[in-house]
Amino acid sequence: MRDLSKYRNIGIFAHVDAGKTTTTERILKLTGKVHKTGEVHDGEATTDFMDQEKERGITIQSAATSCFWKDHRFNIIDTPGHVDFTVEVYRSLKVLDGGVGVFCGSGGVEPQSETNWRYANESEVARVIYVNKLDRTGADFYRVVDQVKEILGATPLVMVLPIGIESDFVGVCDLLERKAYIWDDSGLPENYEVTDIPADMVDKVEEYREQLIETAVEQDDDVMEKYLEGEEPTMEEIKKCIRKGTINLAFFPTYCGSSFKNKGVQNVLDAVVDYLPSPTEVEPQPEVDAEGNETGKFAIVDPDGPLRALAFKIMDDKFGALTFTRIYSGTLNKGDTILNSFTGKTERIGRIVEMHADDRSELDQAQAGDIVALVGLKNTQTGHTLCDKDNPTTLEPMVFPDPVISVAVAPKDKANAEKMGVAIGKMVAEDPSFRVETDEESGETILKGMGELHLDIKVDILKRTHKVEVEVGKPQVAYRETITKPVTDSYTHKKQSGGSGQFAKIDFIYEPLETGSGIEFESTVTGGNVPREYWPAVEKGFRLSVGEGPLAGYPLLDVKMTLTDGGFHAVDSSAVAFEIASKAAYRASMAKAGPQILEPIMKLDVFTPEANVGDVIGDLNRRRGMIKSQDTTPTGIRIKAEAPLSEMFGYIGDLRTMTSGRGQFSMEFEHYAACPRNVSEEVIAEAQKRKEAKNK
Repeated sequence: MRDLSKYRNIGIFAHVDAGKTTTTERILKLTGKVHKTGEVHDGEATTDFMDQEKERGITIQSAATSCFWKDHRFNIIDTPGHVDFTVEVYRSLKVLDGGVGVFCGSGGVEPQSETNWRYANESEVARVIYVNKLDRTGADFYRVVDQVKEILGATPLVMVLPIGIESDFVGVCDLLERKAYIWDDSGLPENYEVTDIPADMVDKVEEYREQLIETAVEQDDDVMEKYLEGEEPTMEEIKKCIRKGTINLAFFPTYCGSSFKNKGVQNVLDAVVDYLPSPTEVEPQPEVDAEGNETGKFAIVDPDGPLRALAFKIMDDKFGALTFTRIYSGTLNKGDTILNSFTGKTERIGRIVEMHADDRSELDQAQAGDIVALVGLKNTQTGHTLCDKDNPTTLEPMVFPDPVISVAVAPKDKANAEKMGVAIGKMVAEDPSFRVETDEESGETILKGMGELHLDIKVDILKRTHKVEVEVGKPQVAYRETITKPVTDSYTHKKQSGGSGQFAKIDFIYEPLETGSGIEFESTVTGGNVPREYWPAVEKGFRLSVGEGPLAGYPLLDVKMTLTDGGFHAVDSSAVAFEIASKAAYRASMAKAGPQILEPIMKLDVFTPEANVGDVIGDLNRRRGMIKSQDTTPTGIRIKAEAPLSEMFGYIGDLRTMTSGRGQFSMEFEHYAACPRNVSEEVIAEAQKRKEAKNK
């Protein structure tokens, strides 16, 4: 049995282009896992193995790999930085014990860093911070540390200080050891020497060292008492305090370097060993019942316990479907039969493999603490729990965001139609934020995703990986509807012609709710005018109806129905009659409640050189954008804004034109808001046209 205290399950996450994948490459080189370092800009990074990743120089799907450093086993997941793929970050953080948050030395805390940091907080993942790219123009370690405090509301525990900056960056000062690590110009990570701290930095090192120790000793009353009495704690005591505070999320040890130039990565690896938790040191996963409520039991990390594992990612490759699985408790052997508690069906483990990006090595057994891929599972999806069939349970499931953009695709001919069905089935299993619907009447296949880039890449995978020829329609926005005023009304459903009759009378109120409240139903009926057994039928009719709004057929948001009174017939009333009455009441009365169209509003973070700020802001105003703030950075201006998704199609091309290719932006869903009248009229007219086309 392996020693779990020597395990570190970590993820590397950051904003797009902060250097996550390059940092992962350096870790693999330093730990002897690869012998030639692959560069992202050459399309040769180990963990970016999809064609689409190599071409675009971005990470699209999280990749898993394992390596060893100082007798410790690291299971590493390199995650994407682009906002359209945050679901990959979310589900990776869900199964990790620790993380390395990478920030760009010149870009600082960028928008996607904020989102990923929030996910990590929600998943309670301990982290170390690594400020990368200190060799770049405009890099400033101290500014990034301040941004971590101000923007993320976190406490960075500065562990090293940079020696030199930008092109003069040569190494780091280790505050605890009072030693300088200086690399030569060969670019080789092992070519460094440990020397005394440069004379001009001694005062600064002492100042930051004092802050470091003061923050750390707060984790242990005895050590703090000694420190306050003037006795400096031992190195072992300080490290123990830092480890405790890191695991409790009280602070985040902060390092710096340049991954591309191979400077400073070793210190981060040492920090992972010294301060990030092993699988046994994190809060165990809660077990839940069929409704998703916590049972009070936990999946304690123990190789001898009952099997508890979470499937967090499905990946289809040339050898078949791989199910990436984090084992929390128990031991898994090749050939075992296990239970999927979500489907209630058993699955047989064909093969267990340890992943190194897209390579693999076979294992006979895996135990609590391991992250492995299982081959041959038939009915397991992301978020399903795999457990001991004699001791079933469910682990806390994953919740994924709803898509905000859709596009219609049609196969070019019959042969492609069959291939497309199989290919899309595999793609949906791999990515829970990618949804597919078939329009019953037009027969179109609608792909839904988190953004333009997300859908672009899905269509590209369809065409190139699965060799399916498709025609692609224009992107469509996921509009919604709501109501603006309450309406009190009554509806009677009567059918007396032939056979048994039907009768149901309902009095009700429809009223708008606050944004984000969802759909609610309540009954205030007293006196038995509508017997209690018919209330669920009224609610069912209402909930089935809200999928189609009265204006353009988009789903309804934030509405409450209150059943106030009604009437029934001893013979002719039934649950079906009340459900029909509820649906008919919806169609008849919803139009009186001031319905309106809602559109998705996106949060934008736009970076532009200073010379182009006027053009960029003018363009955002034309797109109905609201400017929230402008911040000056060393390399340009960062504009935060909100704008409707419908106005943002093709924005990256326009931004690049305005800024001569130097502008960048990221965009994520913020909230739904009411459309202006002219936009509503267009949306309704478009919906009417679609309806007429279907009816022809």
